[in-house]
Order: sequence, then C-alpha cells, then structure tokens
Amino acid sequence: MRLTRGANTRESSTTKNKTSSIIVKTIESSYHSISFVEIDHTTMMANHWICCLVLYLSGAASAMNLDITSKDSICNATALIQQGMMDYYEGTRYGGTVGMFQPPYYWWQSGEAFGGMIDNWFFCQSNSYESIIYDALLAQTGPHYDYMPENQTMVEGNDDQGVWGITLMGAVERNFTNPSNGTPGWLAMAQAIFNQLYSRWDAASCGGGLRWQIFTWNGGYNYKNTISNACLFQIAARLGRYTGNTTYLDVATKVFDWLVDVGYVVLKDEGNVFDGAEIDQNCTNIVTLEWTYNHGVVLGGLAYMYNATNGSTEWETRVTQILSGAESYFFKNSIMYESTCQQDSTVTCNNDQRSFKSIFSRMLGLTSVLVPSTQPVIDNLLQTSAQAAAASCSGGTDGHTCGLNWLKQANDGMYGLGEQMSALEVIQNLLVNKSPAPFKADTGGSSTGDASAGLNTSSANVLQNQLDITTGDRAGAAIITAVVLLVIVGGSIWMLF
Repeated sequence: MRLTRGANTRESSTTKNKTSSIIVKTIESSYHSISFVEIDHTTMMANHWICCLVLYLSGAASAMNLDITSKDSICNATALIQQGMMDYYEGTRYGGTVGMFQPPYYWWQSGEAFGGMIDNWFFCQSNSYESIIYDALLAQTGPHYDYMPENQTMVEGNDDQGVWGITLMGAVERNFTNPSNGTPGWLAMAQAIFNQLYSRWDAASCGGGLRWQIFTWNGGYNYKNTISNACLFQIAARLGRYTGNTTYLDVATKVFDWLVDVGYVVLKDEGNVFDGAEIDQNCTNIVTLEWTYNHGVVLGGLAYMYNATNGSTEWETRVTQILSGAESYFFKNSIMYESTCQQDSTVTCNNDQRSFKSIFSRMLGLTSVLVPSTQPVIDNLLQTSAQAAAASCSGGTDGHTCGLNWLKQANDGMYGLGEQMSALEVIQNLLVNKSPAPFKADTGGSSTGDASAGLNTSSANVLQNQLDITTGDRAGAAIITAVVLLVIVGGSIWMLF
C-alpha cells in the first residue's frame, strides 16, 4: 500500500554504482511503521549498464551540456533524461505492466512521469516516446475510463486519481494524440475523474473537503490532505477554462475557499500551503509541513483561474502570494530544492518526495504562461534551477544520470525515477514560453468530452465503496494478511539466530 507522502518518512539510499542485490528500507510515517525487503532490479538493467559501460570506456559518455537559450540543446538534454526514465519503465519489458514503472515507484508517479513526457512531446515536437505514452495512458484507464484500474482497486487514493487527471488535462491542452475506435477522449476521461472526485466531497467533517483515501480500509482515510483537494481544484479550473463552462469554475472556487477556510492555504505576502489534518479534531491540528508539489498544484490552479476569469485581480493577487511563498521556501540562490527533507547536511527525502520538484516545475512553467506578470520571476527561477539540474546530471556509468541535490551543482550520488523526472521538467520548461499556450476548445483544442462521464460507476461514491466488498476481495485481503504475518514471524525468528 502506498505510504503517506507528507509525514516524517525516511528511507535508505544507495548510489547508482552500487550492485548489492537486496536493499533493506525502513519507512516510518504517521500511519505506518513497516520494514520490508525489496529485491533490486540489477538483472533487468544489466544490458543497459553493459551498453553504458562500453560508451563510457570509449569516451562517448559525458556529462550533460545545456545551453538554456538553445531549443536544440534543451531538447537533446531532455532526450537523454527520458532515456534514463525508461530504465525504470516496466511497460516495454517482458511480463511488465504497461503504464507502470518498476517498484518502489507508485502508480501516481507513473501519471506524473507521463504528464512531463507529454509536455516534452509538445515542446520538442519529438515522437520518440509518443506510442509509449499513448499506450500507457490507455492501459491505466480502467474498465470505465475513469482511472480506477483493476491493478489499483484496493489501494488507490483521491490524490493518485487526481494526479492522473492533471496529466489528462495536459494531454487535452497539448492536443496529444487522441484515442480512436470509439474510445472516449482525454477530455471525457478528465471529466470522469473530476465527477468522481467531486462526488466524494465530504461535508460531514471539517466543513467539506476530500479525504486522502477513497476506501475506508486504507490508512489515511481520516486524513484530509491538501494534494487531493488541490488536484480537484486545478482539474476544475482547467476544465472551466478549456470548455468555457463556468460551473467548473464555481466548483474550483468552492474547493479553494475551503482550503483557505480550513487553514491549509494561508494567503499572505509569502503564502503557505500546508499538508493536511486528521478529521477527528475537525481538521484543526494541521500538519504544517510544506512540499513543492502542494504549492505547485495550488499555484497552477490559481493561474488557471486567473486566466479563465479574464485576468481577475483577486486571482492574480493569490497567484502572487503563493508564488512568493514558494520562492521563499523552496529556492536558495534561485536554485530549487525540497526544503522539508533536504537540509544542508542531511537529505531524508523518500521516493515520493524526490519526485515532487517535477510537478512543481511544470506548474511554474504553466503559471508563467497563464499569468504573464509572473514570467520575469519564474524565468529566473527556472533558468537557474535548470542549469543546476543539468550539472547534477553527470552521474552513473552513462555520465548523465541526474542527482537530487541541485544546490551542489554537481552529481550527489542520488539517483532514481524522481531525480530524472524532476530534471526533465525543470529543463524542458525553459521552452514553455516559446511554445503555444495550453489550448482551449475554442482555440484549437481537439479532444472530445462527456460532461457526465464517470457518474454511473461504483468508484464514484465513498459510501458505496464501503459496501462494495465482494467475497473475493475478502479472500484476497485474508491471503495478504496471512502472508504479511508470515513475513513478520519469519523475520522475528531469523533475528534470533
């Protein structure tokens, strides 16, 4: 089960040159305290490393060079970074799941990764990964085209579905290759996600808001987090802008007002975006950790609202406040970093948190386009961070594997999907203002929609999901419980010897 992203979470990390076959990770969070053993995927990547070693020994491998003024340089750099992302992709491997990256990466991170790759397809006019992205998006739709796929049936959260919704809106606004043969369009799928998220609005506690989890049996069900609500806010704002239907904008306003009223978003000169709270104290005991992805998704939603309301002064002021807060909390010398888990001498970011800068970078780019007054500030932040990120992409045997700590302006030995995704997005968003703005239905958008999509499925309603547990589900849960108990008991016995 996916663990909390906003709690105190720690995990061990290895360098890319390390070849140990077993990595033991301990994760501690407000909901879980679990130790587990994860098998390394050295065998699956052996051919890749052999090729990289040959290149390295022949002198062909080298650190990434980036000219931030050159589209060719930017696109060449991001092509290398995407190659690194594909090292972790299951969908092109024998027996792998299309649309999923290998463990320990979660389903939501697949959605985040493909969202960035759609933008790269658009910015660089590159079809290198077009079919991979297309197949991945369709493979994870689920039987009702609402991104409730069977492989996530028991564990999916509102935030997971929401991240895929943001990716779908990217596909809509970039005119990514449309589904064919009667398959609903990306717009219809995004509308299905919106309808389902909004159907779960819970007015019974904290005056409203979405819970973190969809299903009652998952840890965190009683936690109302910012990211789930921020995803609903942004998807509603984007649908309103794209379709021209102001009902979506009304919902977006309602969600944002709730975020402010409950205290998760604090509007001031340097605005705060906190993580969330448990419902048992009416959401008053707020977890005040701040993460780039929370700030980013809220900021992006505000930018879409400003643009959709023809330059509303109220929404522009909110954009400025949250952007100012983000600049204060997540940049040093204009270089982006994940301040909550990335201190000067200690880095405790887990696999989730190591990817947060990716969606944050995307939202900064979109904000600079949708709210032109922000462009000078954001251009400086993206340009400086992109150069630092490129300097970090000098690790591994290939010579261009990306690191986590861009403040070093050199590779720090960290590696993974999150590092690749984050570098991809901050670098490619140097092109965001040199590319067409996100399309709308009346400015060239081609995706077909269905305003009622997603409303007639059992996944739409939380209360229904409490009752919709089959005998097979119970049997499966019993088997999983038995296996976990055996692992715990076995591990305890092993420790005695």
